[in-house]
Amino acid sequence: MSPQPGGPGTGGRRVAVVLFNLGGPDDAASVRPFLFNLFRDPAIIGLPQPFRTLLARLISSRRESSAQANYALMDAGGGSPLLAETRAQAGAIETALSARLPGDEIKTFIAMRYWHPLTEETAVDVAAWGPDEVVLLPLYPQFSTTTTESSLQAWNAVYAGSGRSRTICCYPQAPGWITAQADAIRAALAQAGDRPMRVLFSAHGIPESLVSKKGDPYQEQVEGTVTAVARAAGLTDWTVCYQSRVGPMKWLGPSTPQAIEQAGRDGVGAVVVPVAFVSEHIETLVELDQEYAELAHEQGVSPYLRTPTVSVAPAFIDTLAEAVTVSLARTGTAPFGPGCQGPWKACPCQAESGQAQVGRAA
Repeated sequence: MSPQPGGPGTGGRRVAVVLFNLGGPDDAASVRPFLFNLFRDPAIIGLPQPFRTLLARLISSRRESSAQANYALMDAGGGSPLLAETRAQAGAIETALSARLPGDEIKTFIAMRYWHPLTEETAVDVAAWGPDEVVLLPLYPQFSTTTTESSLQAWNAVYAGSGRSRTICCYPQAPGWITAQADAIRAALAQAGDRPMRVLFSAHGIPESLVSKKGDPYQEQVEGTVTAVARAAGLTDWTVCYQSRVGPMKWLGPSTPQAIEQAGRDGVGAVVVPVAFVSEHIETLVELDQEYAELAHEQGVSPYLRTPTVSVAPAFIDTLAEAVTVSLARTGTAPFGPGCQGPWKACPCQAESGQAQVGRAA
């Protein structure tokens, strides 16, 4: 469709699209400072200063060796492939947007929360480019205080450049995000043949208290994603589970290991779907592909298959490009597609509209 007079794509605007992600170490030497930045974030450890920094220094020191060993398992030079994956997504989004908005100049930027290019570095680059419009696009489909909110707070604290700004806070049921996952699941099930299979939708876990006390909508949004994907893929045997638990607190459950063990007891194979990750990184390439694969073998879960992350799947990239295009007509914060379905204190849209309420218990 050609741009309408006065609409997007006709004004010769400079549009900066800032992609947010957590980041990952480049090599073995950067593992410890990456971990230090991670655990120093108040969204991850809520202690006041200077105790948070002291604890972050202790944890990063103690975990350095084991984390280095895990990164080495990915055969990525001792570092994470996340930045390379994000750069590929940034390039694909920029290409898609340039086709949608031929009258505008589009440039994508990457802002990582815990390793380079760090948010403050990217903020300087965006300001130097001098955009007319800024679109903040977290690469976290579901909103959480531990990811999206932390990244946006870091950005808002340091960006001092030009441009009208708007935020796409989440897209848990965006059409292309759902389609890309459903396509991958159907391909995995076809690989399994006639054997009985269960689809395990594995999301990164968070402590239950973030949902029940802080009003974090993450669990609700993950469940919304899973319901939409299961419907699109025509699934009859599936469950939601959560991975990557650390520390003594009670986390969302069931855990992915528990779901794998249950599949073993039920005598079914498993297709594991990384339902909250859009890029390959340590949680997919090591935790899902190696640690949980070994558990599945021990529990007699066969076959054990894992769908790839959506990465640069055309349907996913197209849905993000559509989200950016639609957002240019507004400012403020909004989801693309259905966002929160209930009242959540941490929801940024509800906070802006004055409708935020205490989150429901999990």
